[in-house]
Amino acid sequence: MVTPLLERRSGQSLEEILAEAQAVVEDADFPTVRRWREAGGKVVGHFQVYFPEEIAHAAGLLPVKVRGARVEARRAEARFGSYLCSILKTSLELALSGRLELDLFVSHPICDAARNLAAVWGRNRSYPSHILYLPQNASSPHAAGYLRGEYDRLRRLVEAVAGRPVTDDDLRRSIAVFNENRRLLRRLYAIRRETPWKLAVHESYALTALAGLVPREEHNALLAEAIPLVEARAAKAQDRIRVVFEGGFCEQPPLDLLRTIGDSCYVVDDDLLIGLRWILEDVDADGDPLANLAHAYLERSTYSPVQHDPRKPKERMLLERIQSSGASAVIVTAAKMCEPGLDEQVAYSRALDEAGIPYFVSEFEERMTTFEHLQVQLETFVENVLFS
Repeated sequence: MVTPLLERRSGQSLEEILAEAQAVVEDADFPTVRRWREAGGKVVGHFQVYFPEEIAHAAGLLPVKVRGARVEARRAEARFGSYLCSILKTSLELALSGRLELDLFVSHPICDAARNLAAVWGRNRSYPSHILYLPQNASSPHAAGYLRGEYDRLRRLVEAVAGRPVTDDDLRRSIAVFNENRRLLRRLYAIRRETPWKLAVHESYALTALAGLVPREEHNALLAEAIPLVEARAAKAQDRIRVVFEGGFCEQPPLDLLRTIGDSCYVVDDDLLIGLRWILEDVDADGDPLANLAHAYLERSTYSPVQHDPRKPKERMLLERIQSSGASAVIVTAAKMCEPGLDEQVAYSRALDEAGIPYFVSEFEERMTTFEHLQVQLETFVENVLFS
């Protein structure tokens, strides 16, 4: 039986559900993780961007998405250079300060800075810290077999933490739970595309981010309750432009930044927390579950600056996202000091220029606290789009 971690009651209004979701997502003390551990559960923390959470879930562990926080990285600053992105330092700070207690940490070599995170983490914490090596050449005919082997290595790691084997049937049951979660998240994003006045980007973000903080069964139940309330929400469309937000694949912008953008635009699609929505379709339930997860990662997935797949040119994928969402403009942003994100800004800008699509370029940091300058710039951009 899954222990409920959210302090919910039956019959909550949509506003109450959204308020609790936002409070939990912004709480740097991770109350849901603390309750899980107090009940005797064990936790696997995984760094951005994608992680096969089904494997940890199948072992009875709670997979928690480590995505930084709005905290002062006093301890972590002594272990990383000042020229690095904020999310690396604040993520480590969560562990060093005891705010986030784990039993296993898994990172990914998504950039030069993140490549060192697992080693630094492991030297400063007593529990194991490992790197999951996703394929660098996703189009290689050997990629699926290689990735299946990495997933099997991960299975052995979580078995050691859980103290029990993870069977194929365990994995199939977890895949079914996560398939349901993916369907619900697709439905949530469909509301954003079709009736964006019913669900603001910061509200959608909070509902999505909870997936990385509670068991998926609990998240599924919450979304199944919240989505009909959103669909029935009495809200009227306003005269706002429809935009895509691109640049939230790793470090996450503050909720207040998303609120500021939502005051001027309808954000109809984005790459925020893209790892939670990486797989676009159901993962096959029959056959080898690890092979099926590997196949889905490679063949049924979206795109990101940290995956290099020549079959999915990121500029083309962005243009397809714009077209499918009916957006008329793009917010092309990147976290400060994020080399992959800043590199892609150049490529995206060139592609948008060639396509004649207006775009707004900006940077953000997870610990930003003032947004007035951004608001003025964005309002000017929106007026230019509306009246050009």
